[in-house]
Amino acid sequence: MIAQLYTAPTIEPIDLASLKMHLRVDSETLDGNLTLTQCLAYASHAIANDYTTHVGTGVDVLGKQAEVLIHHGTNGATGTVDTKIQEADALAGPYTDWTGGAFTQVTTVNHNADYKKQYTGSKQYIRTASKVLLAACEFGTSVLVNAATTAEDALLTTIIKASREYVETITRRALLTQTWDYYLDCWPDCDYIKLPFGNLQSAGLAVSYTDSDGTATTMTLSDDYLVETNGESCGRVVLPYGVSWPSFTAYPSNPIKVRFTCGWTAADLVPEAIRAAAKLVCADLWTNREGQVLNSFTYHDNPAVQRLLYTHRIWDEF
Repeated sequence: MIAQLYTAPTIEPIDLASLKMHLRVDSETLDGNLTLTQCLAYASHAIANDYTTHVGTGVDVLGKQAEVLIHHGTNGATGTVDTKIQEADALAGPYTDWTGGAFTQVTTVNHNADYKKQYTGSKQYIRTASKVLLAACEFGTSVLVNAATTAEDALLTTIIKASREYVETITRRALLTQTWDYYLDCWPDCDYIKLPFGNLQSAGLAVSYTDSDGTATTMTLSDDYLVETNGESCGRVVLPYGVSWPSFTAYPSNPIKVRFTCGWTAADLVPEAIRAAAKLVCADLWTNREGQVLNSFTYHDNPAVQRLLYTHRIWDEF
């Protein structure tokens, strides 16, 4: 079995702000940590029965704690305002609605007040989008970012990645969305191929084989194979009833390839025990950054890490 990483994860189970809180690392004052950025300018906003007219400017919140604030003035008679938080990987978008980001509707009963909602998503940029009905309404939005600064940010970011890779090694899991190429020299004797790392995602899986003259053939989902995601366990590629593995003269190098995506899709879906273990690993690497020597950091150095990860380890053989 050969497994090669095709696309690395773009997010980590622990963000920089959370790790700083865990380590109590902060070299700034409260005022220096907080940045208030205007998203949508305060004004009397006209009626617009859509979420595209009154849209704010994206604010970078990657690795930081952020709260979205709405400053409401007076609504026109019977006027209502619906506001939601949108997120994106790039400043220019595309933006999508963040789950849980809808504010309570503001009417003439609850206007002339401020509202806030913490953003706990994983995208780099957020903004607000508002819909105004029945009458013009006065309001604006802003984003309050808490970014405790330190000269150690680069090191901490490296430590977060190292802790995730260490936990993945112990658990034999891929924690967050990543794509792998899994190679076999021949078809299995059974009617399925077991895939490593757990949390198989059904989207994007592809099975192909290459014959002796270098011609690659991609198999067809449903006709040639089925996909079992199997939750947090190992997923499988399974033959449909009455179907056999293709007969071919194999190419001499990695003739059969299964490309698959696995891992939890968001950091907050990773079990708390795994996230807690990763924080302990981070703390060790931070505290003993110059005390670690070759072979000193083994699976048995921190019993708490091992106990936290034990039940999440994949024991299957490949």
